Amino acid sequence: MIDFHIYPLGDWGVRPILFYIGNTPVPSYTFFIALAFIVGLLVYFLEAKKSKSLGESNIYIIFGALIGGAIGAKLLDFVIEYRYFLENSPGLDAIFFGKTIVGGLIGGLVGVKIAKKIFKINEKKGNLFAPAIAIGVAIGRLGCFFRGCCYGKATFLPWGVNFGDGILRHPTQIYESIFMFAMFIYLESRKKDSKPGQLFKILMLYYFIFRFFIEFIRVGSIFMFGLTAFQIISLFVIIYLVKDDLIKLLLKSKNYVK
Repeated sequence: MIDFHIYPLGDWGVRPILFYIGNTPVPSYTFFIALAFIVGLLVYFLEAKKSKSLGESNIYIIFGALIGGAIGAKLLDFVIEYRYFLENSPGLDAIFFGKTIVGGLIGGLVGVKIAKKIFKINEKKGNLFAPAIAIGVAIGRLGCFFRGCCYGKATFLPWGVNFGDGILRHPTQIYESIFMFAMFIYLESRKKDSKPGQLFKILMLYYFIFRFFIEFIRVGSIFMFGLTAFQIISLFVIIYLVKDDLIKLLLKSKNYVK
């Protein structure tokens, strides 16, 4: 997997090259993203096997998730970093640079919905996907840490990390990795008492709440209202996820007032 992130310096990162196979370097980002995909798929199939829901529909849904996630991860970065795209077009960097988890999650969700509609799948697979996504993101963010993308703002905390410019910064990639490992454990503990699809909603809700707040200590451009583009998107996703509960609450309060 080619790494087309943009970095401040050529040698930026804690350990850009993880190891060598002979004279061939293995980039940290590539290694951990590949590992994230492998582990995520393995967890998904193990969960499907345990719940006795392995079948042809799983393949269609996985393809929908992967294709939608890949498109979403790229498309959102194109929208947010459109100036870079215009300045570097028609070079390869302009076409391939940038991948974002936020776009990947949203695109993956859309891809699954489209796949289910095309192949007329009515089963809810969210409880199988949720732990797989959580562990995948947790592992993938380690690649971001070693390569030095998605880094945080300057900090005086003792665990601040120098990514290459001599400034100690929040290791926001590690924060997110720890959060998603914790989510993986939590989701695994909730499997037995959850309704179909509920775990995926829980993961999405908690992740976007987490992402909204961690953006305050991540390096990023302000989009509007003092918030980054990812914070604005996170708010929209959170509202979308809780809208039904909010409507029920409003209706209940209306009836109570009457």
